[in-house]
Order: sequence, then structure tokens, then C-alpha cells
Amino acid sequence: MRHRDPEKMRQLISFIDDFYDAYHRTPSTREISEHIDMTKSSVYNYLEALRNEGVIDFDGKMIVTESINKEISGYNKTGVIGSVPCGQTALEEARVEEYINLPVSVFGGGDLYLLHAYGDSMTGAGIDPGDLVVVRKRSYAENGDLVIAYVEGEGNTLKRYYRDEKNKRVILHPENKKYTDIVVKDCVIQGVVMNIIKYTDAARRA
Repeated sequence: MRHRDPEKMRQLISFIDDFYDAYHRTPSTREISEHIDMTKSSVYNYLEALRNEGVIDFDGKMIVTESINKEISGYNKTGVIGSVPCGQTALEEARVEEYINLPVSVFGGGDLYLLHAYGDSMTGAGIDPGDLVVVRKRSYAENGDLVIAYVEGEGNTLKRYYRDEKNKRVILHPENKKYTDIVVKDCVIQGVVMNIIKYTDAARRA
């Protein structure tokens, strides 16, 4: 293939992942071409190119992306990328400390990462200092979601998200009466908290 459009490649992988989540099988080249503006032969050529680059596994029928492979294997290799404050915002540099295999049957598949929580502003939501929060990487949130939000000039924080459409602002709400809301014009959603992993006192001492 002379030219490969990176956007087409992203569309292919995204559609394959979404299709698998919906139907628990991978789409055919015909099904892909019906949803993406490509001929069946072009779809096949793109899949071959992605396979040659090591991005997917493709045997002519079954298409296995990185996301699908995690679900098939039963485990999601998830990086612990640092800490997030449950208090005042703080700038944190994303770096992988270690990888943990999370069972898909418990935590689900998809693009997840783990963060250590510190501070006490979210204790009312059951998040205590030292807990690991399981975050699904996402750039949007619904009202009431627990989110990792980046506030410009301040950094990342873990709070409950509300959008005040009337006043065109975002409210990042702590779950501890000692703290006040963070009210900003906007913020960047880095992910939505899906699960909390807690440790017993014995585990912390081990």
C-alpha cells in the first residue's frame, strides 16, 4: 500500500473495538466497509498493513486489537502511573511505577490506569489515602461522576464532577465538609473513576 491514512487506521481500530464490545465478535471486512468510507479491498489492505506493523493480529477473518486481546486473555495489564490528590490540586507527572493485571471479569476491559489516592477530601465517597483508584481513560464525564480533572495552572485532582450549564462553569465537588467546591470555567477530564481498590491494615504492613 503506497499511502496509509493515519486517521483511517484510527477509525478502523476504534470501530473494531466498539463492534466487539457490542457483539462479542470482530466485524467482517464488509461490515467495516459499510460503516467506514472504504471499499472491502481497501479495508483488507489496511488490516494487512496494521498486522505487518504489529498493531493487530489478523488471520484473514479474526481481528485482534490490543483492547480485544486484553478481554480475550481475561486480564487487563494496567499501569500504576502515580498519585492524585484528594484535596487541593497538584501537578502530577504521568509515569508508570508498575503494571498490575486486573481481571476483566471484575474491572472490565478498555483503556484503564491506576492512581494512588492521597488526601482526605473524598472520604465521603469511600476513597481514603493510600487507596488505588481504577480510572477509565475518557475525555468526558456525566454529572455526578468521580473524575480525574486537570485544572489549568493548578494540576490534577480527584473530585465529583458537575457542570453548571446555567452559569457556564464546572463544579468539582469534594466529599468532605472540610473542603469547599472548586469552581472553574472549564477543566480537562483525564478519566472517570470506575473502581476503588482498598488494602487492609495487615496488607499495608506487609
